[in-house]
Amino acid sequence: MAGAKLIERVPWDCAALGREVFELKSAAPEALAQARTPGHYTVKVDPLADKRILHEHGFYYCDTLVEPFCAAAQFKPLPHPSAAFRLDGPLEPLLAICRGAFEHDRFHRDFSIERARADLRYENWLRALYAAGKVYGLLWDAGLAGFIAHEQGKLVLHALDRRHRGCGIAKYLWSAACANLARQGAPELTSSISATNLPAVNLYASLGFRFRNPLDVYHRVIS
Repeated sequence: MAGAKLIERVPWDCAALGREVFELKSAAPEALAQARTPGHYTVKVDPLADKRILHEHGFYYCDTLVEPFCAAAQFKPLPHPSAAFRLDGPLEPLLAICRGAFEHDRFHRDFSIERARADLRYENWLRALYAAGKVYGLLWDAGLAGFIAHEQGKLVLHALDRRHRGCGIAKYLWSAACANLARQGAPELTSSISATNLPAVNLYASLGFRFRNPLDVYHRVIS
């Protein structure tokens, strides 16, 4: 990685977590050696890679991510008359669904991060995506049941309201949004989810998605 930038500051996470936040581009020794100043560090590595060097540098495991994917031309939606979406709803009900919805993610599972700070990270992200017009409000019987935020065919942030979880409706709501993304010309539908989030894994599998690019996520905090 000669000449490449090995570590980057993540300003949006700095604002939410109330500390300096950095992401390493690899677990190479020269990259790990740059994690010296106070702050919160992230590195993502192949699950089969030797993790010894990470432990030697004070990194600890937080999560494993996988990427659901499906070619848009092969996506077979599951329509339902009660499922729909909208782009013009108010923000506050979406934020209410967002709060506390991401307990499987690496920030909520990291013991060094306050839960309120982890929630704020996702609220800030949702606000930015909403301002860019990239959030579908998911409707069930015309009532708000969840949301999906997207960027170029990737479902980057999504959640279902607690009242609708475990009811078997998510696949119909996701179908409505994904079918619209496919109609808009996205060549491939993708996302990124925690391998521990079994409801999300099963949801994507039920829609015909497959999975690729697993990554183990490690964190380090320097005080």
